[in-house]
Amino acid sequence: MKIQSVNLSDLDLFASGAPWQEFEKLRADAPLHWSEEEVPNHGFWSVTKYHDIVSVLRDPDTFTSERFTNLEEVDKEQEEARRSMLETDGTRHRAMRQLLQGQFTPSAVAQYETFLRGLTATTLDKAFALGEFDFVKEVAADFPINVLARLLDVPDEDTTRLIDWGNRMIGFDDPEHADVLISDPESEKYRLIPFRSPAALEVFAYGDALAKNRRGKDGSDLVSILVNGKMRDGIPLTERDFHTNFLLLVVAGNETTRHTISHTMMNLINHPKQLQRLQENPELIPWAVEEFLRYASPVYHFRRTASKDVEIHGKTIKAGEKVVTWFASGNRDAEIFENANDFDIARNPNEHMTFGRGGPHMCLGNALARIELRVMFEDLVARIDSMEIVGPIDYLRSNFVHGVKRMPVKVKLR
Repeated sequence: MKIQSVNLSDLDLFASGAPWQEFEKLRADAPLHWSEEEVPNHGFWSVTKYHDIVSVLRDPDTFTSERFTNLEEVDKEQEEARRSMLETDGTRHRAMRQLLQGQFTPSAVAQYETFLRGLTATTLDKAFALGEFDFVKEVAADFPINVLARLLDVPDEDTTRLIDWGNRMIGFDDPEHADVLISDPESEKYRLIPFRSPAALEVFAYGDALAKNRRGKDGSDLVSILVNGKMRDGIPLTERDFHTNFLLLVVAGNETTRHTISHTMMNLINHPKQLQRLQENPELIPWAVEEFLRYASPVYHFRRTASKDVEIHGKTIKAGEKVVTWFASGNRDAEIFENANDFDIARNPNEHMTFGRGGPHMCLGNALARIELRVMFEDLVARIDSMEIVGPIDYLRSNFVHGVKRMPVKVKLR
């Protein structure tokens, strides 16, 4: 494989899941690698080694999120219209994060365990009664969206809409999901909304209706906190701030956990000895969750932009150029993880970077994701004798989210 032929902007490279061999080649031969892109984008630098990714994430002065964190290049007008906590650095980012972080501490999310166990039991009861089913639809998508509904304090019957909105926005490069592909000239009509997706407008309207009913009241749900909370920097949230951060919660609160659940089940099916080990030693599950997260790598990358010229591996990144940190690649770096390509539920240490690895943008919901995964698989592995994949697995056409759209399975219960 020639390094010159590896272009991580090519979505065909991700058609069957993560391009692990290409990541490995880049780590070995071109740990800082340039990929060309189609106009109007200008290309990007890929950072694929673990320690380099950590260095970028922990240096927001040099590698800023303010110029946005996906590959799409946006102008100043788009930045102002679409900016959320994710695309904010410094004091303002800290204030936005502090507004919400109390709901996502380990002690806060631990209060949901009883609810999660009941939800898990209900989800698995319905799915396993079918015998043969799409694991993504019946388990992976159904479970975290119901957790999100509780955090937002919205009716259970709204979960179908939340799933649909997430699919349409995250699938901006996938013809099956996108209302308008981000590469389509028609998407210019939606240039001032996140992901250039009409679904974002529906999410904004839904959030506005919730905010209207909760403004001035003492609710503890995430919507109430966004509309009534006091910002520590003294600058109130604008309507745009509410829109973009509510949308961020809808997407981030569902998509990554959903895909980690799907990948983890796939990995346990493909590694039956690891499944058996969990069944015989269920006390390993809390630690195994870390390997679930590392091996799944549900988010391929996040982008930064160089604020000044900087040199990495003898190459100069110029101010204004995009720098893409490939979490999925860092999670398979053999310098950090022994036998990095092996799925080992007892791996220790396991300092994966699925949630980032330090820095101001470390995933806010990491404790919630961990308890969701633990509770789900404590129940699931105890019930099944085996599970097999009985049809083709469909992956999301994306180099941003390592997503599974469909995974038909057949279960044999104990």
